[in-house]
Order: sequence, then C-alpha cells, then structure tokens
Amino acid sequence: MNISFDKGVQSVGEPTAIFSIHNQKDDEIREILQQVYAALKEKGYNPVNQLVGYILSEDPTYITTHNGARSLIRRVDRDDLLQALVRSYLNV
Repeated sequence: MNISFDKGVQSVGEPTAIFSIHNQKDDEIREILQQVYAALKEKGYNPVNQLVGYILSEDPTYITTHNGARSLIRRVDRDDLLQALVRSYLNV
C-alpha cells in the first residue's frame, strides 16, 4: 500500500480524481448557449447583441421562441450564466 503525505493531505493508493460541479454546470450552460445562438442566427438576429440584451435586462423577449430557445435560456440562472462566462473568458 502506497501512503504519502503532501501538505497535510493523506493519499492512499491511486490518485483521486477531482470533480468540479462548475465544470458540469458550465458544460450544460455552454450547450444551451450554443443552441440559443444557433436559433437566433437562424432567425436573422445578431446573437451576441440579443444575448447581451437578455443578460443585462433578464427580459426573455430578447430571445426568440424558435427551436425552444427562450425556454432553454430561462433554464439557466443569470448569475450562473455570468459566472460561467467569466470563468470561460479567464480560463479558470
């Protein structure tokens, strides 16, 4: 049995996989944003402008109902969306 101590943390055997709930949530948010972006683009809107308008105002009418995009974006909490965007932009 391999036991090692590193900075007060005991490790036994195989290294432990680190799981972050943020990574899973960020992946879900990314998928929703991509679908909403595609729906906005299909309808001829400027997707970035529409998404920024939605984020700033939380007014769902910035997002088209095409392909269920409005329902999708409303499944994401705006604070979670902003945090995911900042984490993604900063690569953290």
